[in-house]
Amino acid sequence: MSHPHHGESHSDRLSRKAKDAPFMIVGLAGLVGLVGYGIYGFRTRKVKMSVYLIHMRVMAQGFVVTCLTAGVGYNLYLRHVQPKLYPPSIEDKKD
Repeated sequence: MSHPHHGESHSDRLSRKAKDAPFMIVGLAGLVGLVGYGIYGFRTRKVKMSVYLIHMRVMAQGFVVTCLTAGVGYNLYLRHVQPKLYPPSIEDKKD
C-alpha cells in the first residue's frame, strides 16, 4: 500500500492538515499554551500538587470539549447552513 503524500516535509504536511482540519492548529496552540501555563504554575504554585494536577486535567478536558464543539458546529455550518445562504450559481452547476 503506497502513501499518497510520500516524500512531503513536516511543514508541508502540517500546512495540508491545517487546510483539511483548521481546528487542529487551534488544538496545537492550546496544547502549547496549556503546557507553558502548567510549567509556569508548577514552579510558582501555592497549592498541593494533587490539587494542581486536577486543575490542569480539568482545564485540558475543557479545552478539548470546546474545540470538539467548535469543530462540529463549523462542519454543521458548512454542510447545512452555508449551502442555503449561498446556493451554487447556475454556471457552477454546468461544470
